[in-house]
Amino acid sequence: MDSSRRVLITGGGGFVGLKLCQELTRRGYKVTALDVKFVSDAALVKEEDKNIDKVEADITDTSRVNEVVSSCKPHGIFHVASYGMSGREMLNKAQIEAVNVQGTSNVLNACREHNVRWVVYTSTYNVVFAGQVIENGDDTTPYLPPDQHIDHYSRTKCMAEQMVIAANGDELQGGSGHLRTCSLRCAGIYGEGETRHLPRIVSYIQQGLFCFKYGDPNCLVEFIHVDNVVLGHRLAAMALDDDQKHKTVGGQSYFISDGTPVNNFEFFRPLIEGLGYTYPKIRIPVGLVYFAAFLIEWIHSLVYLVTGGYSFQPLLTRAEVNKTGVTHYFNMDKAQRHLGYQPLNRNLDGVVEWYKKRLPRQPNNKNNSWLLILNILLMVTFVAILFSFIPMAG
Repeated sequence: MDSSRRVLITGGGGFVGLKLCQELTRRGYKVTALDVKFVSDAALVKEEDKNIDKVEADITDTSRVNEVVSSCKPHGIFHVASYGMSGREMLNKAQIEAVNVQGTSNVLNACREHNVRWVVYTSTYNVVFAGQVIENGDDTTPYLPPDQHIDHYSRTKCMAEQMVIAANGDELQGGSGHLRTCSLRCAGIYGEGETRHLPRIVSYIQQGLFCFKYGDPNCLVEFIHVDNVVLGHRLAAMALDDDQKHKTVGGQSYFISDGTPVNNFEFFRPLIEGLGYTYPKIRIPVGLVYFAAFLIEWIHSLVYLVTGGYSFQPLLTRAEVNKTGVTHYFNMDKAQRHLGYQPLNRNLDGVVEWYKKRLPRQPNNKNNSWLLILNILLMVTFVAILFSFIPMAG
Protein backbone atom coordinates (compact mmCIF):
# COMPACT_ATOMS: atom_id res chain seq x y z
CA MET A 1 0.00 0.00 0.00
CA ASP A 2 1.75 3.10 -1.28
CA SER A 3 1.81 5.73 1.47
CA SER A 4 1.61 8.50 -1.13
CA ARG A 5 -1.93 7.44 -2.01
CA ARG A 6 -5.13 8.63 -0.34
CA VAL A 7 -7.39 6.36 1.69
CA LEU A 8 -10.93 7.04 2.90
CA ILE A 9 -12.10 5.81 6.30
CA THR A 10 -15.85 5.66 6.89
CA GLY A 11 -16.61 6.02 10.59
CA GLY A 12 -13.35 7.95 10.84
CA GLY A 13 -14.78 10.09 13.63
CA GLY A 14 -15.31 7.17 16.01
CA PHE A 15 -12.90 5.43 18.34
CA VAL A 16 -11.59 2.75 15.96
CA GLY A 17 -11.78 4.98 12.91
CA LEU A 18 -9.83 7.77 14.59
CA LYS A 19 -7.10 5.38 15.76
CA LEU A 20 -6.80 4.03 12.21
CA CYS A 21 -6.67 7.57 10.79
CA GLN A 22 -3.90 8.52 13.21
CA GLU A 23 -1.78 5.43 12.55
CA LEU A 24 -1.98 5.77 8.76
CA THR A 25 -1.27 9.50 8.94
CA ARG A 26 1.83 8.77 11.04
CA ARG A 27 2.94 6.38 8.31
CA GLY A 28 2.63 9.04 5.63
CA TYR A 29 -0.71 8.20 4.05
CA LYS A 30 -3.13 10.87 2.91
CA VAL A 31 -6.27 10.25 4.93
CA THR A 32 -9.86 11.40 4.55
CA ALA A 33 -12.21 10.61 7.45
CA LEU A 34 -15.96 10.49 6.82
CA ASP A 35 -18.45 10.48 9.70
CA VAL A 36 -21.58 12.19 11.01
CA LYS A 37 -19.58 13.51 13.97
CA PHE A 38 -16.02 13.39 15.28
CA VAL A 39 -14.47 12.47 18.63
CA SER A 40 -14.24 15.56 20.84
CA ASP A 41 -12.30 14.11 23.80
CA ALA A 42 -9.09 16.13 23.90
CA ALA A 43 -7.22 13.15 25.35
CA LEU A 44 -7.79 11.22 22.10
CA VAL A 45 -6.76 14.01 19.75
CA LYS A 46 -3.17 13.85 18.48
CA GLU A 47 -0.85 16.29 16.77
CA GLU A 48 -1.16 14.44 13.45
CA ASP A 49 -4.95 14.94 13.43
CA LYS A 50 -4.46 18.31 11.75
CA ASN A 51 -3.33 16.40 8.63
CA ILE A 52 -6.55 14.36 8.47
CA ASP A 53 -9.18 15.70 6.06
CA LYS A 54 -12.44 15.45 8.01
CA VAL A 55 -15.72 15.33 6.11
CA GLU A 56 -19.08 15.35 7.89
CA ALA A 57 -21.38 13.09 5.93
CA ASP A 58 -23.89 10.31 6.46
CA ILE A 59 -23.17 7.06 4.62
CA THR A 60 -26.92 6.46 4.27
CA ASP A 61 -27.02 9.46 1.91
CA THR A 62 -26.24 7.94 -1.50
CA SER A 63 -25.49 11.18 -3.33
CA ARG A 64 -23.33 12.50 -0.49
CA VAL A 65 -21.22 9.33 -0.40
CA ASN A 66 -20.71 9.57 -4.16
CA GLU A 67 -19.76 13.21 -3.82
CA VAL A 68 -17.14 12.53 -1.13
CA VAL A 69 -15.58 9.57 -2.97
CA SER A 70 -15.56 11.51 -6.23
CA SER A 71 -13.85 14.54 -4.67
CA CYS A 72 -11.15 12.82 -2.59
CA LYS A 73 -10.46 10.02 -5.11
CA PRO A 74 -9.26 7.40 -2.61
CA HIS A 75 -7.06 4.52 -3.66
CA GLY A 76 -8.83 2.34 -1.09
CA ILE A 77 -11.55 2.50 1.57
CA PHE A 78 -11.62 1.19 5.13
CA HIS A 79 -15.34 0.72 5.77
CA VAL A 80 -15.47 1.00 9.57
CA ALA A 81 -18.81 2.83 10.04
CA SER A 82 -21.63 0.88 11.67
CA TYR A 83 -24.54 1.39 14.06
CA GLY A 84 -26.27 -0.58 16.81
CA MET A 85 -23.40 -2.50 18.40
CA SER A 86 -24.53 -2.16 22.03
CA GLY A 87 -27.07 -0.76 24.46
CA ARG A 88 -30.11 1.25 23.44
CA GLU A 89 -28.91 1.56 19.84
CA MET A 90 -29.21 -2.22 19.42
CA LEU A 91 -33.00 -1.86 19.44
CA ASN A 92 -33.28 0.86 16.77
CA LYS A 93 -33.84 -1.46 13.81
CA ALA A 94 -34.53 1.19 11.18
CA GLN A 95 -31.30 3.09 11.84
CA ILE A 96 -29.28 -0.12 12.10
CA GLU A 97 -30.45 -1.29 8.70
CA ALA A 98 -29.97 2.12 7.10
CA VAL A 99 -26.34 2.42 8.24
CA ASN A 100 -25.16 -1.18 8.10
CA VAL A 101 -26.89 -2.35 4.92
CA GLN A 102 -27.78 0.71 2.84
CA GLY A 103 -24.60 2.48 3.91
CA THR A 104 -22.47 -0.47 2.82
CA SER A 105 -24.30 -0.64 -0.51
CA ASN A 106 -23.62 3.07 -1.03
CA VAL A 107 -19.90 2.62 -0.32
CA LEU A 108 -19.57 -0.33 -2.70
CA ASN A 109 -21.47 1.44 -5.49
CA ALA A 110 -19.27 4.51 -5.10
CA CYS A 111 -16.18 2.28 -5.31
CA ARG A 112 -17.34 0.79 -8.62
CA GLU A 113 -18.28 4.16 -10.06
CA HIS A 114 -15.13 6.02 -9.01
CA ASN A 115 -12.50 3.31 -9.55
CA VAL A 116 -11.57 2.62 -5.92
CA ARG A 117 -9.06 -0.22 -5.88
CA TRP A 118 -9.93 -2.01 -2.61
CA VAL A 119 -12.22 -2.14 0.44
CA VAL A 120 -11.40 -3.53 3.90
CA TYR A 121 -14.60 -4.12 5.87
CA THR A 122 -14.76 -4.01 9.67
CA SER A 123 -16.92 -6.97 10.65
CA THR A 124 -17.66 -8.89 13.84
CA TYR A 125 -17.74 -12.37 15.34
CA ASN A 126 -21.51 -11.91 15.44
CA VAL A 127 -21.91 -12.77 11.75
CA VAL A 128 -21.54 -16.45 12.71
CA PHE A 129 -22.47 -16.34 16.41
CA ALA A 130 -25.92 -16.06 18.00
CA GLY A 131 -25.59 -17.82 21.32
CA GLN A 132 -24.33 -21.27 20.26
CA VAL A 133 -21.12 -22.59 21.81
CA ILE A 134 -18.15 -22.25 19.42
CA GLU A 135 -14.73 -23.53 20.49
CA ASN A 136 -11.74 -22.74 18.29
CA GLY A 137 -13.94 -21.88 15.33
CA ASP A 138 -12.48 -21.04 11.92
CA ASP A 139 -13.45 -19.80 8.47
CA THR A 140 -15.51 -22.97 7.86
CA THR A 141 -18.01 -21.80 10.52
CA PRO A 142 -21.04 -20.94 8.37
CA TYR A 143 -23.06 -17.75 8.29
CA LEU A 144 -26.27 -17.98 10.28
CA PRO A 145 -29.62 -17.63 8.51
CA PRO A 146 -31.14 -14.18 9.15
CA ASP A 147 -33.92 -15.54 11.37
CA GLN A 148 -31.40 -17.15 13.75
CA HIS A 149 -29.84 -13.82 14.74
CA ILE A 150 -31.54 -12.44 17.85
CA ASP A 151 -30.44 -8.85 17.26
CA HIS A 152 -30.64 -6.65 14.19
CA TYR A 153 -27.05 -5.46 14.45
CA SER A 154 -25.66 -8.97 13.97
CA ARG A 155 -28.19 -9.72 11.25
CA THR A 156 -27.32 -6.61 9.24
CA LYS A 157 -23.56 -6.96 9.76
CA CYS A 158 -23.88 -10.47 8.36
CA MET A 159 -25.77 -9.14 5.34
CA ALA A 160 -23.25 -6.34 4.82
CA GLU A 161 -20.22 -8.63 5.07
CA GLN A 162 -21.68 -10.92 2.43
CA MET A 163 -22.25 -7.91 0.17
CA VAL A 164 -18.62 -6.85 0.59
CA ILE A 165 -17.26 -10.34 -0.05
CA ALA A 166 -19.49 -10.79 -3.11
CA ALA A 167 -18.22 -7.48 -4.54
CA ASN A 168 -14.66 -8.83 -4.80
CA GLY A 169 -13.76 -8.94 -8.48
CA ASP A 170 -16.50 -6.52 -9.58
CA GLU A 171 -15.48 -4.51 -12.63
CA LEU A 172 -14.69 -0.85 -12.06
CA GLN A 173 -16.11 1.84 -14.29
CA GLY A 174 -14.57 2.06 -17.73
CA GLY A 175 -12.89 -1.34 -17.44
CA SER A 176 -10.04 0.14 -15.40
CA GLY A 177 -9.69 -2.91 -13.19
CA HIS A 178 -11.55 -4.95 -10.59
CA LEU A 179 -12.50 -4.20 -7.01
CA ARG A 180 -10.66 -6.12 -4.29
CA THR A 181 -12.37 -6.71 -0.94
CA CYS A 182 -11.94 -8.58 2.33
CA SER A 183 -13.48 -8.59 5.79
CA LEU A 184 -12.01 -8.56 9.30
CA ARG A 185 -14.18 -10.19 11.98
CA CYS A 186 -13.15 -8.49 15.21
CA ALA A 187 -13.65 -9.74 18.75
CA GLY A 188 -14.94 -7.31 21.42
CA ILE A 189 -12.95 -4.10 20.97
CA TYR A 190 -11.41 -2.26 23.92
CA GLY A 191 -8.74 0.34 24.55
CA GLU A 192 -7.98 3.63 26.25
CA GLY A 193 -10.81 6.01 25.39
CA GLU A 194 -13.15 3.41 23.85
CA THR A 195 -16.57 5.05 23.69
CA ARG A 196 -19.22 2.34 23.29
CA HIS A 197 -18.77 -0.49 25.79
CA LEU A 198 -16.34 0.63 28.48
CA PRO A 199 -18.10 3.82 29.66
CA ARG A 200 -21.27 1.80 30.19
CA ILE A 201 -19.40 -0.94 32.07
CA VAL A 202 -17.60 1.62 34.25
CA SER A 203 -20.90 3.34 35.04
CA TYR A 204 -22.35 -0.01 36.17
CA ILE A 205 -19.31 -0.57 38.39
CA GLN A 206 -19.70 2.88 39.96
CA GLN A 207 -23.43 2.51 40.48
CA GLY A 208 -23.18 -0.86 42.19
CA LEU A 209 -24.86 -2.76 39.36
CA PHE A 210 -21.81 -4.92 38.72
CA CYS A 211 -22.60 -7.01 41.80
CA PHE A 212 -23.02 -10.45 40.28
CA LYS A 213 -21.53 -12.73 37.63
CA TYR A 214 -23.40 -15.09 35.37
CA GLY A 215 -22.74 -18.15 33.29
CA ASP A 216 -20.27 -21.00 33.60
CA PRO A 217 -16.97 -19.90 35.19
CA ASN A 218 -15.22 -21.84 32.41
CA CYS A 219 -16.99 -19.83 29.70
CA LEU A 220 -14.43 -18.26 27.34
CA VAL A 221 -14.80 -15.26 25.03
CA GLU A 222 -12.31 -13.01 23.22
CA PHE A 223 -11.34 -9.36 23.09
CA ILE A 224 -9.14 -7.26 20.84
CA HIS A 225 -7.25 -4.09 21.72
CA VAL A 226 -7.74 -1.24 19.28
CA ASP A 227 -4.02 -1.34 18.41
CA ASN A 228 -4.53 -4.87 17.08
CA VAL A 229 -7.66 -3.81 15.18
CA VAL A 230 -5.59 -1.12 13.46
CA LEU A 231 -2.77 -3.58 12.77
CA GLY A 232 -5.15 -6.06 11.16
CA HIS A 233 -6.69 -3.41 8.93
CA ARG A 234 -3.33 -2.11 7.78
CA LEU A 235 -2.09 -5.60 6.93
CA ALA A 236 -5.31 -6.43 5.07
CA ALA A 237 -5.06 -3.27 2.96
CA MET A 238 -1.42 -3.99 2.12
CA ALA A 239 -2.35 -7.50 1.00
CA LEU A 240 -5.24 -6.31 -1.17
CA ASP A 241 -3.00 -3.70 -2.77
CA ASP A 242 -0.40 -6.33 -3.66
CA ASP A 243 -0.85 -7.64 -7.20
CA GLN A 244 -0.07 -11.19 -6.09
CA LYS A 245 -1.39 -11.39 -2.52
CA HIS A 246 -4.81 -10.01 -3.43
CA LYS A 247 -5.51 -13.23 -5.33
CA THR A 248 -5.40 -15.05 -2.00
CA VAL A 249 -6.89 -12.39 0.27
CA GLY A 250 -9.59 -10.99 -2.00
CA GLY A 251 -13.06 -12.27 -1.14
CA GLN A 252 -11.94 -13.66 2.23
CA SER A 253 -12.97 -13.08 5.85
CA TYR A 254 -10.57 -13.21 8.80
CA PHE A 255 -11.04 -13.59 12.56
CA ILE A 256 -8.75 -11.32 14.58
CA SER A 257 -8.36 -10.91 18.33
CA ASP A 258 -5.69 -10.59 21.03
CA GLY A 259 -5.39 -14.37 20.82
CA THR A 260 -6.20 -15.06 24.48
CA PRO A 261 -9.67 -16.51 25.21
CA VAL A 262 -10.75 -15.51 28.72
CA ASN A 263 -13.78 -15.51 30.97
CA ASN A 264 -15.62 -12.22 30.46
CA PHE A 265 -15.79 -11.34 34.17
CA GLU A 266 -12.17 -12.31 34.80
CA PHE A 267 -11.18 -10.04 31.91
CA PHE A 268 -12.81 -7.08 33.65
CA ARG A 269 -11.55 -7.98 37.15
CA PRO A 270 -8.50 -5.63 36.88
CA LEU A 271 -10.84 -2.75 36.01
CA ILE A 272 -13.28 -3.46 38.86
CA GLU A 273 -10.58 -3.86 41.47
CA GLY A 274 -8.36 -1.16 39.97
CA LEU A 275 -11.13 1.39 40.50
CA GLY A 276 -11.45 0.32 44.14
CA TYR A 277 -14.54 -1.87 43.93
CA THR A 278 -15.11 -5.45 45.06
CA TYR A 279 -15.10 -8.20 42.48
CA PRO A 280 -18.54 -9.87 42.55
CA LYS A 281 -18.89 -13.27 44.21
CA ILE A 282 -22.55 -14.03 43.47
CA ARG A 283 -23.03 -16.13 40.32
CA ILE A 284 -26.39 -16.40 38.55
CA PRO A 285 -27.39 -18.91 35.81
CA VAL A 286 -27.02 -17.35 32.37
CA GLY A 287 -30.54 -18.48 31.44
CA LEU A 288 -32.07 -16.28 34.13
CA VAL A 289 -30.07 -13.27 33.02
CA TYR A 290 -31.08 -13.94 29.41
CA PHE A 291 -34.74 -14.00 30.44
CA ALA A 292 -34.31 -10.75 32.37
CA ALA A 293 -32.70 -9.20 29.28
CA PHE A 294 -35.71 -10.32 27.25
CA LEU A 295 -38.02 -8.53 29.71
CA ILE A 296 -35.81 -5.42 29.64
CA GLU A 297 -35.95 -5.34 25.82
CA TRP A 298 -39.74 -5.75 25.92
CA ILE A 299 -40.13 -2.88 28.42
CA HIS A 300 -37.74 -0.75 26.36
CA SER A 301 -39.82 -1.34 23.22
CA LEU A 302 -43.03 -0.51 25.09
CA VAL A 303 -41.60 2.76 26.45
CA TYR A 304 -40.32 3.63 22.97
CA LEU A 305 -43.79 3.03 21.50
CA VAL A 306 -45.64 5.01 24.18
CA THR A 307 -43.27 7.99 24.17
CA GLY A 308 -42.90 8.11 20.42
CA GLY A 309 -39.13 7.68 20.46
CA TYR A 310 -37.66 8.20 23.93
CA SER A 311 -36.38 5.23 25.86
CA PHE A 312 -33.91 4.31 28.60
CA GLN A 313 -30.51 2.64 28.35
CA PRO A 314 -31.19 -1.11 28.84
CA LEU A 315 -29.11 -2.77 31.54
CA LEU A 316 -28.45 -5.70 29.21
CA THR A 317 -29.77 -7.03 25.91
CA ARG A 318 -30.07 -10.70 24.98
CA ALA A 319 -27.26 -10.38 22.44
CA GLU A 320 -24.99 -8.88 25.10
CA VAL A 321 -25.78 -11.76 27.48
CA ASN A 322 -24.80 -14.25 24.77
CA LYS A 323 -21.61 -12.38 23.91
CA THR A 324 -20.48 -12.27 27.54
CA GLY A 325 -21.90 -15.50 28.95
CA VAL A 326 -21.59 -18.13 26.20
CA THR A 327 -18.29 -19.64 25.04
CA HIS A 328 -17.23 -18.56 21.57
CA TYR A 329 -13.68 -18.09 20.37
CA PHE A 330 -11.87 -18.58 17.06
CA ASN A 331 -8.39 -19.43 15.84
CA MET A 332 -6.50 -16.92 13.72
CA ASP A 333 -4.42 -19.30 11.63
CA LYS A 334 -5.83 -17.96 8.38
CA ALA A 335 -5.13 -14.31 9.29
CA GLN A 336 -1.61 -15.28 10.31
CA ARG A 337 -0.95 -17.19 7.07
CA HIS A 338 -2.53 -14.75 4.61
CA LEU A 339 -1.93 -11.39 6.30
CA GLY A 340 1.01 -12.04 8.60
CA TYR A 341 -1.17 -10.99 11.54
CA GLN A 342 0.54 -11.45 14.91
CA PRO A 343 -1.31 -9.61 17.70
CA LEU A 344 0.59 -7.09 19.76
CA ASN A 345 0.84 -7.85 23.49
CA ARG A 346 -1.97 -5.77 24.98
CA ASN A 347 -4.21 -6.00 28.07
CA LEU A 348 -6.55 -3.92 30.22
CA ASP A 349 -3.81 -2.16 32.20
CA GLY A 350 -3.89 0.96 30.06
CA VAL A 351 -7.67 1.18 30.36
CA VAL A 352 -7.46 0.94 34.15
CA GLU A 353 -4.97 3.82 34.26
CA TRP A 354 -7.13 5.81 31.84
CA TYR A 355 -10.13 5.65 34.16
CA LYS A 356 -8.11 6.14 37.34
CA LYS A 357 -7.08 9.55 36.01
CA ARG A 358 -10.67 10.48 35.19
CA LEU A 359 -12.71 9.09 38.09
CA PRO A 360 -12.69 9.59 41.87
CA ARG A 361 -9.94 7.52 43.48
CA GLN A 362 -12.34 5.96 45.97
CA PRO A 363 -15.75 4.48 45.23
CA ASN A 364 -18.41 7.13 45.55
CA ASN A 365 -21.95 5.82 45.62
CA LYS A 366 -23.63 9.01 46.83
CA ASN A 367 -26.98 9.79 45.25
CA ASN A 368 -27.25 6.23 43.96
CA SER A 369 -29.99 5.04 46.33
CA TRP A 370 -32.43 4.52 43.50
CA LEU A 371 -29.89 2.33 41.73
CA LEU A 372 -29.44 0.26 44.86
CA ILE A 373 -33.22 -0.19 45.04
CA LEU A 374 -33.29 -1.17 41.37
CA ASN A 375 -30.48 -3.60 41.98
CA ILE A 376 -32.38 -5.23 44.86
CA LEU A 377 -35.55 -5.43 42.77
CA LEU A 378 -33.60 -7.15 40.00
CA MET A 379 -32.20 -9.65 42.45
CA VAL A 380 -35.67 -10.33 43.88
CA THR A 381 -36.96 -10.83 40.34
CA PHE A 382 -34.20 -13.32 39.58
CA VAL A 383 -34.97 -15.23 42.79
CA ALA A 384 -38.69 -15.24 42.03
CA ILE A 385 -38.03 -16.61 38.54
CA LEU A 386 -35.73 -19.24 39.99
CA PHE A 387 -38.33 -20.42 42.50
CA SER A 388 -41.01 -20.53 39.82
CA PHE A 389 -39.07 -23.44 38.28
CA ILE A 390 -38.93 -25.40 41.55
CA PRO A 391 -41.94 -27.79 42.04
CA MET A 392 -44.05 -27.13 45.14
CA ALA A 393 -43.80 -29.89 47.78
CA GLY A 394 -46.88 -32.08 48.27
